[in-house]
Amino acid sequence: MTADLSYSQISAEIVSKLNDRGLILRGAFHVDAKDNVPALKDGRAVRTLILIGNARPAMWRAFSGARDTDEFDNTGADPLNDWSAEIISEFAKTIGATPYFPFTGPAFLPFQTWALRADTVHKSPLGILIHPKYGLWHAYRGALGFAERLDIPGPLANASPCDTCADKPCLSSCPVNAFDGEEYDVPACLTHVQSTAGADCVEEGCRARRACPVGEPYHADQARFHMEAFIRASIASIASKWQRRRRR
Repeated sequence: MTADLSYSQISAEIVSKLNDRGLILRGAFHVDAKDNVPALKDGRAVRTLILIGNARPAMWRAFSGARDTDEFDNTGADPLNDWSAEIISEFAKTIGATPYFPFTGPAFLPFQTWALRADTVHKSPLGILIHPKYGLWHAYRGALGFAERLDIPGPLANASPCDTCADKPCLSSCPVNAFDGEEYDVPACLTHVQSTAGADCVEEGCRARRACPVGEPYHADQARFHMEAFIRASIASIASKWQRRRRR
């Protein structure tokens, strides 16, 4: 990073160069040892971490448009991850930052914990993070690490919308009761979405997630894309665990 870049300048660069891809600034925080942020590429410790993500339909429109071009590589296991990683990595080079991603692993980086430090999000009864404006319809696509302790604003204080949601329809809408407010029954969910009865969750997105009254749900195409990625990842995870058990 060039030493004269400030947080406000970096924020302006994110708006200028990433917003047309639907990627937005998702907050920042000063890093402590307990945050488990890997060292920068040059070995120095990270002192400031800036999160980049998406909300609302803009990213999906940009990604869908990119997929229609001849230059797009759609051969990877998850083309959305590949696309966003390429964009964020190229941007990181322009400002001298080290990029980090939530989908490279195992072991996976603790993006959910980082988000609680950087953004105005809270843990929802479904386990995923809820934003007071975006609801459950947002994500973190990457982070930028800096050796400098940048002068960053603190996140705005916002109460969780779940605190005033008396009915909590998210907990009563799952057809197989995969959520109880504490645990997520992945095998029950996976079995359901692979069955004929689970077609609605695959085509429109998780029914429990859609029951949340906060935010604008993803378009059906995006919801289906993410659900299909979840199914592939879950099957691969189960197969990997089975293989490890066989080796013992």
